[in-house]
Amino acid sequence: MPPDLETRWTPPTDADGQPRQVRRILRLFRPYRARLAIVGLLVGAASLVSVATPFLLKETLDVAIPQGRTGLLSLLALGMILSAVLSSVFGVLQTLISTTVGQRVMHDLRTAVYDRLQRMSLAFFTRTRTGEVQSRIANDIGGMQATVTSTATSLVSNATSVIATIVAMIALDWRLTVVSLLLLPVFVWISRRVGNERKKITTQRQKQMAAMAATVTESLSVSGILLGRTMGRTDSLTRSFAEESEQLVDLEVRSNMAGRWRMAVITMVMAAMPAVIYWTAGMVLRTGGPQTSIGTIVAFVSLQQGLFRPAVSLLSTGVQIQTSLALFQRIFEYLDLPIDITERERPVRLDRIRGEIRFENVEFRYDDQGAAILDGIDIGVPAGDSLAVVGPTGAGKSTFGHLVPRLYDVTGGRVTLDGVDVRDLDFDTLARAIGVVSQETYLFHATVAENLRFAKPDATDEELRAAARAAQIDDHITALPDGYDTVVGERGHRFSGGEKQRLAIARTILRDPPVLILDEATSALDTRTEAAVQDAIDALSADRTTITIAHRLSTVRDADQIVVLDSGRLAERGTHAELMERDGRYAALVRRDAQLEPTS
Repeated sequence: MPPDLETRWTPPTDADGQPRQVRRILRLFRPYRARLAIVGLLVGAASLVSVATPFLLKETLDVAIPQGRTGLLSLLALGMILSAVLSSVFGVLQTLISTTVGQRVMHDLRTAVYDRLQRMSLAFFTRTRTGEVQSRIANDIGGMQATVTSTATSLVSNATSVIATIVAMIALDWRLTVVSLLLLPVFVWISRRVGNERKKITTQRQKQMAAMAATVTESLSVSGILLGRTMGRTDSLTRSFAEESEQLVDLEVRSNMAGRWRMAVITMVMAAMPAVIYWTAGMVLRTGGPQTSIGTIVAFVSLQQGLFRPAVSLLSTGVQIQTSLALFQRIFEYLDLPIDITERERPVRLDRIRGEIRFENVEFRYDDQGAAILDGIDIGVPAGDSLAVVGPTGAGKSTFGHLVPRLYDVTGGRVTLDGVDVRDLDFDTLARAIGVVSQETYLFHATVAENLRFAKPDATDEELRAAARAAQIDDHITALPDGYDTVVGERGHRFSGGEKQRLAIARTILRDPPVLILDEATSALDTRTEAAVQDAIDALSADRTTITIAHRLSTVRDADQIVVLDSGRLAERGTHAELMERDGRYAALVRRDAQLEPTS
């Protein structure tokens, strides 16, 4: 990825937003300066060759044919043929290079946005719809394809052609040139108005496309289909999608028709210009003005007609660029997102990790004005020991577990691994040190083997089976028709909840982290399935520092230490026996669980 894309740009202000945005767009092309220089040379050569043809035509009509000079006529005809051939060759090479550069810029943008999103904290994704994120990468960057692959080259090509043609027209007859260009400022003004109008509509259209993408992502996922069917909302979801699609239809029509009549008037006027040139030349001859040869008039009209195509294209390109600025702005919004979880300039790397975890007067808030989710947490977990975190819903248990692998950063105090603040550690050390098994198991739409190897890409088949055996899922996998090549389906829905959890545990065993975070890993399972998964968890937890965030207290009785959180504070701590003896909040939670357990 080019270094320029790694720069954290400052969002443009209203005063100089558009010029700054244009500069940022130009920076995207900086790594490809050499190729763009070649394109510029090809554009210049093609423009010169195309402008030469009318002069060859003038000599043919004024000299070669009237004087019967067949040799000169042959050379001039050969020159016109050669001009056409060279123009075509230059055009093909120019298109090849510019398209390649444009696609590389698109690749850089996609990669930069994806990389920025990968480094965002968990908080960003909890407040942003998945479809919105996907739309920025797919629709917005995809919508810029024409701009970055052909529009920039078209702009340079057409501008060069227009300038070269105007110079040639002046050389032929400056009076006819003045007549031809009288309305050009009006045309430029009209095209800018049209561009601004389309830019506003494009912004609305992209937002609507993002909303539709979010609806599709949420309602057509496996979970969305299940919810819609069981709630009897299939028809209403379809109607809602149809309404959103109808709004998009209106925006698409408005976008395509914005300024269409005004641009059509420009086209008609420029198409009628040859008649104006002939009329002007005839009136000059009739009034006895300076003589203009027939060859000059024909060559001038040929040039003027040659000016027509790039001039109209140039005006349309200006409109397209203004429209694309709306798309670039949406992409730059994501590239400008502040990254909350960053690595130090010189981070600490631990080659040998023991797994001692400490919370030192930890405080956490989601924002500066918000209430404290955790407050004054001070507790240590020796390497190899187990800590259970329990408490009522909303006590801050999951947040407690998220702070260790730096899914969030503390807002006060610090969390340490082997005595080093986790904020000072490099990301690789954290990834090697800490494994997380959560209640919501995520599996990719891929094979069982590919899902397991996500933890260790170079794992052998025997390592996969060993991890699966430890997680007590190997027998089930091998009994499937395709074994480890079985595709798990969208979000793993071809497997039961307990089977998915054991696959997640096998995946974590394969990574072999010294520290393990179990975030209510069995709370969504029935008692029988929980027992099978708990056996797998026990195998995973052996000889590791384990932090278990539990809803069902039956799974944490053997923990070396149990802490009870209440409203973000440490309410109690001790072993199961000690806390039961105190008959406090933990004992009350245990009695509550006993009442909820099935009697059979």
